[in-house]
Amino acid sequence: MKNNDFYYDNPDSSVKLKTSRGYPKPGATVDPGGVNFAIFSKNGESVTLELYQNFYDEKPSHIFILDPQKNKTGNTWHIYIHGIKHGQFYGWRIDGIYDPKNGKRFNKYKLLSDPYAKAISSSYNWDEESVYGYDRISPLLDLSFSTLDSAVSPTKSIVINDTKYNWDDDIRPNIPFKDLIIYEMNVRLFTMNPNSKVKNPGTFKGILEKLDHLKELGVNAIELMPVFEFNPDSIARTNPITGERLKDVWGYNPLAFFAVTGNYSTGIKIGEQVFEFKDFVKKLHKEGFEIILDVVYNHTGEGNEQGPTLSFRGIDNEIYYVLNKNNKRYYENYSGCGNTLNCNHPAVKNLIIDSLRYWVTEMHIDGFRFDLAAILGRDQNGNWIGDLSLLKDIAEDPIISGTKLIAEGWDAAGGYFLGAFPEGWAEWNGKFRDVVRKFVRGDEGQVGEIACRIAGSEDLYGNKSPVVSVNFITSHDGFTLWDLVSYNEKHNEENGENNRDGANDNYSYNYGVEGETDDINIINLRKKQIKNFFTILMLSQGTPMIYMGDEFCRTQYGNNNAYCQDTIKNWVDWSRKEKFNDIYRFLKLLITFRKKHHTLRREHFFTGRDYTGDGIPDITWHGVKLFNPDFSYFSRTLAFMISGSDYNDPDTPEDNDIYVAMNFYTDTLNFELPKLQNKQWYRIIDTNLNSPDDFLEIPEIYNEQFYPVSPKSIIVLISQKD
Repeated sequence: MKNNDFYYDNPDSSVKLKTSRGYPKPGATVDPGGVNFAIFSKNGESVTLELYQNFYDEKPSHIFILDPQKNKTGNTWHIYIHGIKHGQFYGWRIDGIYDPKNGKRFNKYKLLSDPYAKAISSSYNWDEESVYGYDRISPLLDLSFSTLDSAVSPTKSIVINDTKYNWDDDIRPNIPFKDLIIYEMNVRLFTMNPNSKVKNPGTFKGILEKLDHLKELGVNAIELMPVFEFNPDSIARTNPITGERLKDVWGYNPLAFFAVTGNYSTGIKIGEQVFEFKDFVKKLHKEGFEIILDVVYNHTGEGNEQGPTLSFRGIDNEIYYVLNKNNKRYYENYSGCGNTLNCNHPAVKNLIIDSLRYWVTEMHIDGFRFDLAAILGRDQNGNWIGDLSLLKDIAEDPIISGTKLIAEGWDAAGGYFLGAFPEGWAEWNGKFRDVVRKFVRGDEGQVGEIACRIAGSEDLYGNKSPVVSVNFITSHDGFTLWDLVSYNEKHNEENGENNRDGANDNYSYNYGVEGETDDINIINLRKKQIKNFFTILMLSQGTPMIYMGDEFCRTQYGNNNAYCQDTIKNWVDWSRKEKFNDIYRFLKLLITFRKKHHTLRREHFFTGRDYTGDGIPDITWHGVKLFNPDFSYFSRTLAFMISGSDYNDPDTPEDNDIYVAMNFYTDTLNFELPKLQNKQWYRIIDTNLNSPDDFLEIPEIYNEQFYPVSPKSIIVLISQKD
């Protein structure tokens, strides 16, 4: 069962282990002589460390009750145990006052995971009564007290020695932000479908088997949805249509901030997941990909007051969580997931920063996307403190600051702080997403804002750079791109929440039929709109991000909140790559086009100035007539030209001029083209045309003064010298 490279036979109870005082470095730290264990608990009155010979054992092999005089420094309890090694299973028990109304939930009968554990064995099981700190059948609910011992659970912390891994000559790609093209994916959903034809579906290894697809597409950064340890069986509801139990397939309920989940590995989850993930990172780096982790530090998987006691709640509930000021029995819920981590308490700050440092130094991660990052900028009373918060500490940390930091600038409590994050942060640009959806749908009143978003959102990031705007149209939250043009309404009935979950404002349109259809005219119109979306995304200043499967029109059948759907309807359907190969081809060529033209990847905002003296500023805005953009409320058209030679950096080489005309009016409109000196216009893109004419791999000269742009279409021309 054990791999000799990584595991050893843990001592049984007959083996006497020598101990010494230890030191207050949190977690389990391995050295040649043994392991130092340490844990923070300010209000805990008694702390016990237990060692287990096997992860499935219900009784410990060794019990160490820590002496508060000898084994405690400040609020950190610690002990050094000689002779034990990598692969040791362990857990903590912390005793103290059980008074939920005053925020205290200590329970010595609960074996707690180490917040600094680098691996967790087996799986958490919320169906086990023993993992709850209270008696679930008591009318007092969480005010009652449970004496069931949770060590019966196979979930144990594991000592990991990261120095056992050989990184060889691993080199980070260090791709400049301006050159990033991010591909967001869920590890399991990406290859779980049998038609993915991988040997290891739903795993990190499965992704490696699909690298040729990602390389051909042209993306260079993979953003993984959460890979911290979580419990996929934490949802008690069933699918009201199929009767099957729902699964937490997204993983946005973390239970350990240092531990890579075993849910995506091919082993039995007794530590090998750590090294399998390192292999994964090393291979991606070798192939030129950066890895960005979607990290969740705003809440944990312990849920609200009726959730289990697995770690933080039993270690020091009132320190780790933001509690209701009027009744500390209840948790503030800025996350929408039952609790809110007290991110700006010094001990919690240290935990988060230590976690990030670990993923950078020991896992070689290139960047992080922070889920509901607005919470990290709130104090204990929920007030936004921005530059005074953990966000600033992260951005200025000497180790973390060398990575890419991307914020989701809002939270579930109504906080919306787009553009307000400290220096060093990039942000998911939700305003870009919304206005592009509205404009392409044909909504009125959008032209002024779409121009601002295409130019890099200077209104939000004017004191920074366009590249900090992570532009996207779809993500894991919401419709897929195909569903965005196929459904007027969300269809989340299978989530078991009476279709109340998920966003209501999707700015989508089905073009005549709700959902799938065989009507070729509707299908072609939907595909044209997808080409329009991709064109705007890839030609806008900023950092583009696409969601897995959108490159071949993945559908979730109208579910815009598919977090609990671990079914074939939610797994990426690889048969659609052939069915929608024209869309895949179009996006692939668009990505190549973006990479070829550095004028689309500027690190400075447009100025409207003419740097070369040819009378043409770095960007000019047009309508159907030159230099006459229609920004009125009823307008649905816009054109612009980006100069290939006007930069505020004189050392930047000359590029092609790029002209783009967008018509989301109901009729064909003739757009007057800018006049060029010693150059000709060449057509690259016309989204109204079918593949291969929609994107010409060899540009075609266009000599006319006007270009007739069809309804719901975009054309792109580039200049070339005579």
